[in-house]
Amino acid sequence: MSTLQLADSSLHYEESGHGIPVLLLHGLGSSGADWELVTPRLSGNYRLLVPDARGHGTSGKPPGTYGVPLFARDIAALCDALGLKKVHVVGLSMGGMMGFQLAVDRPDLVRSLVIVNSGPELVARTVRRKFEFALRLTLLRLLGPAGLAKVLAPKLFPKPEQASLRQRAIAAFSANEPDAYLRATRGLVGWSVMSRLRDITCPVLVVHSERDYTPLASKQAYVELLPDARLTVLADSGHAAPLDQPEALCDAVEVFLREVDGAGAGAAPGVRAGP
Repeated sequence: MSTLQLADSSLHYEESGHGIPVLLLHGLGSSGADWELVTPRLSGNYRLLVPDARGHGTSGKPPGTYGVPLFARDIAALCDALGLKKVHVVGLSMGGMMGFQLAVDRPDLVRSLVIVNSGPELVARTVRRKFEFALRLTLLRLLGPAGLAKVLAPKLFPKPEQASLRQRAIAAFSANEPDAYLRATRGLVGWSVMSRLRDITCPVLVVHSERDYTPLASKQAYVELLPDARLTVLADSGHAAPLDQPEALCDAVEVFLREVDGAGAGAAPGVRAGP
């Protein structure tokens, strides 16, 4: 494990493998451990960098307002400190939001994007969405990370045979520092780069899990706005695809990265635009 000292915080990251660099960015209230079932395979062909975002995992949790632009700046600072000129970015949920922000802010840095169960905004455009956001924040304030974890884990991993994954999720969410988790959650609400999608010219793969929280149609809609994007669907998978379908996710990511890096031509086999 390694640590980068920032001006106001510290950023913990794990590094493994050799080759073209790939950033793996985790979801809200989690850490780089989101990718622990994926890294053994991907590290065989790529140099993996797996950071804990500010306020998460073992990275610093300084006071102040958090948000996607700040998280993305931290990641860009890590890449710059390591002398990385171009990286593939793979982001789950909040990590996907960070990926979009990086592609907008630092197009020179992002070689390609893989967006897993995420999107280019978190804006409450309906009464239902406003209620969902308010409920999440209220539950977090009332129950704390451990209490919220017990609510979320069965939704992430609903199958009887996923008991170990449910326990893992509860342990991971419960480990959050309550104030940092709350600030990170608040910092996501209202974020958007939807109006700048046309500016993202790098290749983009959007991965949708069949049982994700957000509908396939919402991802199809923003894929149409991206100049160079394609969509794939993971069968029998929920929001936490790197944990419930790590091999299928690796298959999709590897095919896409090989295409981007010039190993293939034309559309990536097995990557389809729809269900």
